[in-house]
Amino acid sequence: MKLGLHISNFTWPGDAPRLGPTLAEVASSADEAGFDRISVMDHVWQIRGVGPAENAMLEAYTALGYLAAHTRNAKLFTMVTGVTYRDPGLLAKAVTTLDVLSGGRALLGIGAAWNEDESRGLGLFFPSTKERFERLEETLQICKQMFAGDETPYQGKHYQLGRLLNSPLPLSRPGPRILIGGGGEKKTLLLVAKYADACNLFASPEAGHKLEVLKQHCENVGRDYDEIEKTVMFHYDLTTKSPAEIIEGLRGLAAMGFQQAHGSMVNVYDTKQFEIFQKEIIPAAAEL
Repeated sequence: MKLGLHISNFTWPGDAPRLGPTLAEVASSADEAGFDRISVMDHVWQIRGVGPAENAMLEAYTALGYLAAHTRNAKLFTMVTGVTYRDPGLLAKAVTTLDVLSGGRALLGIGAAWNEDESRGLGLFFPSTKERFERLEETLQICKQMFAGDETPYQGKHYQLGRLLNSPLPLSRPGPRILIGGGGEKKTLLLVAKYADACNLFASPEAGHKLEVLKQHCENVGRDYDEIEKTVMFHYDLTTKSPAEIIEGLRGLAAMGFQQAHGSMVNVYDTKQFEIFQKEIIPAAAEL
């Protein structure tokens, strides 16, 4: 099993004046420790469960460009892009730019978006759930076409693009891998089966069932289930758990079929923690 780091909280010692240097240190430390990938959220306000809306939040693709300059190996992406926050042509261009400037390390993490409060607050487009999922499927089609260099016009229900020119093309071939976040059984996991290279689920009691649902969708659409990388959200907390306890938690997820654990770290700004991951946790996870 490989491990990824999700940076979801930017309310750190030193506040905004120290945010950039601290973020650079966190990313470079995670990269050197051997984390396979690093992600940020695609939100403009902090989300419930992490902190109050007023807490610090960075715009995702600007932050990822910054991370590209401070890492060498880790893959970079959003967990996950809200589909309605950017038109698909611009999104494909942003991910392609990240891929080119990072040396082929970009992924496209994407989902149907959910945070109505921040959308209404900042005037972002936020249609009905049904329409967001329709737009998600069209966006997946457009991004895959642009990543492949197919300039054919696109005519969808919600998006009409006259020429899908994307120059330069991504370094990742046939394009940046696509991860769809969410465990909705009727829509989200079906889109994973049809379009994605990876899924991302929560480590809930239903996680095994969700994988079975995905497997059935793959059978229904003629997709090889084993082609899809199974990733799961995880919480790294060395303040309350020992390295052995974290490894044991990862062992259970690996036994369910998950290949990548990806999640946040308590007090991530304390980069001494990464030494423990480098020496103990990441090597042990690789054996699972």
